[in-house]
Amino acid sequence: MMRGTLGTMLDEMILDDGFLRCMSLDFLGRPPLESERRRFVGKSIATFSAEVLGSRDFWSHWLDEQLYYFLLIDNFRPAGERIQAMPAELEAERLSVSQALRQILLSSSFELRNPGADTFVTVVIEQLLGINVQKNARELEIGKRAYDGHKGTFLGREASSQSDVIRNAVEDERFWPEFLEREFQRIVRRELPRRESQSWARRIRSGEWTYLQVLRDWVMGEAYAERLSQRSPISNRLFVRSVFVDLFDRLPERSEARRMRSALDGMGDSAPLRSVLVRLILDSDQVEFPLKSSLDRPRDWIRAQFLRFLGRPPEASELESFAETLRQPACRPATVVYALMTHHEYQLY
Repeated sequence: MMRGTLGTMLDEMILDDGFLRCMSLDFLGRPPLESERRRFVGKSIATFSAEVLGSRDFWSHWLDEQLYYFLLIDNFRPAGERIQAMPAELEAERLSVSQALRQILLSSSFELRNPGADTFVTVVIEQLLGINVQKNARELEIGKRAYDGHKGTFLGREASSQSDVIRNAVEDERFWPEFLEREFQRIVRRELPRRESQSWARRIRSGEWTYLQVLRDWVMGEAYAERLSQRSPISNRLFVRSVFVDLFDRLPERSEARRMRSALDGMGDSAPLRSVLVRLILDSDQVEFPLKSSLDRPRDWIRAQFLRFLGRPPEASELESFAETLRQPACRPATVVYALMTHHEYQLY
């Protein structure tokens, strides 16, 4: 994906609250912390890319996304030290992306999630390589025999164990194109043409590029610029994380996130329950709000809340409406925050 004038423009593009919120959710799985807003608003996208992509928080979110892709969540989430240490190992470049994925699939959690030769081999070759097992029954049978300890030539290489099945899949020439297409779809929200994924894959296999270098190039490309100009519905997982960061400037504990996400996932339409959960949190004594009487400049405070929760300043009519509502005796600062967190724009990013 070549970059010309547009790439130069993006290098110099200044981050506002909206772009920063969007990019933070894309690459960190959460809105920006208050310290990050102070650091990055007004800086260039190139600065954000250089500082954030490849950071510990970036790799932690990347790991969560990979585990979710393989449905290794909740009771199936790997708890071993090797998996827990992955973000730090990836950040220090002591572990590559392909090695990390291989370790995930070698975990006991993956085997428990995909018990038996048929399920295990099917998931490995379909989700890593995009192979349709119904059209490749012979390869599936060879893989199943290797899973059970019998020698065979699986994906063009000798195999006689579960480990060999995974190794051969990760080293197969179809692995990188399939992985890059999946990542492009996840981040940029569009399909990556096969010829481009093949080109990137060749560069990575040759050692000319790494996944992180490819990702940084995507961020500065036209497709990602278009992604920033549009908004997509926020998932229940990201919604829960957003609520905690926006209200407490921290991520939820795993148990907190799991309870809320499970409740939301159990609904066909989670929007009403999202509003209820926000109300319950705001009505608790856990969230700190300024006293209404302490707001010397209410409009400035309202404007700051729009930037924080929606990533944009209020329109003149919105500012006047919110200011008039806040003047009402029954209205509290929490009421303004509730209105913004249940606004349709808060459900998008």
